[in-house]
Amino acid sequence: MTFDAAPKPRVPKLPENPEGGVGRFPSWLHRPLPSNPDFDKTSALLDDAHLPTVCEEAKCPNRFECYSKKTATFLVCGSACTRACGFCDIDHAKNPPPLDAEEPIRLARTAKTLGLRHVVITMVARDDLEDGGGGHLVQIIRAVRHESPGSTLELLTSDLEGKESSIDLVLNERPEIFNHNIETVERLTPRVRHTATYARSLDVLRHAKRSGKTEWIKSGLMVGLGEETEEVEATLRDLKEAGVDIVTIGQYLQPSQKKLRVKAFIPPETFDAYAAYGRSIGIEQMYCGPFVRSSYNADALYQRLERPTP
Repeated sequence: MTFDAAPKPRVPKLPENPEGGVGRFPSWLHRPLPSNPDFDKTSALLDDAHLPTVCEEAKCPNRFECYSKKTATFLVCGSACTRACGFCDIDHAKNPPPLDAEEPIRLARTAKTLGLRHVVITMVARDDLEDGGGGHLVQIIRAVRHESPGSTLELLTSDLEGKESSIDLVLNERPEIFNHNIETVERLTPRVRHTATYARSLDVLRHAKRSGKTEWIKSGLMVGLGEETEEVEATLRDLKEAGVDIVTIGQYLQPSQKKLRVKAFIPPETFDAYAAYGRSIGIEQMYCGPFVRSSYNADALYQRLERPTP
């Protein structure tokens, strides 16, 4: 199979402000907030069920839009992570509280109430647990399938410390999409991520692909952290080699003063070029843009995927 040559992505070098950042948001990162009563209804429903979402815990810029569509990405295994990554604003704790045995049924019933056709579940890293939280994910998957048997499932897991036995716990439940984010290019991984490694993330994705127990393998990364165009292209080639079918690329936005600073605001045309490059090397679905996040519009993206022939 041959592919048309992709345009070369352009990554602008923006002037830094005196504090080391890149100044004001450009025009493409400004958008009006819609007025929608479903936002409050969704937020109240999640609060009443005591269910954290990555939308809120990680300060996702799409939270208003997603809640207004009565959708959210559930954050499970607690709301405190045993890792302290440089980009992520989720709470950190070396010894988080024990897992909540009632979380699976609360989540499943909330997903049913929201009418979710495609349920997206992500997790904090739980390196304090022998299975990394894999067994708890299994209970959640089973609860969702019991309450909403027609819903599809997308699991965005940690690397589960690279333990194949823990990864297999999740894969044996045969989620429609298995997602694990590479997050950034190889050179920046030690600064951006805590404990996780670039090679181990590729190994997790490769193992999931080889298992044959999920329809689609997905991964994502952020740009604007100081990466070069060639490094993003190399990452896309590595993801393709690992068997990834779907890649998301979005703009990194600093969630708090304690986190890594934005090095560049990447223009929309560069995201388009990255998408074209990914498709040119055979990645089936590229979803790229300033506001794209790993679970953003995941339902719509899943609906347009072509199912593999048995």
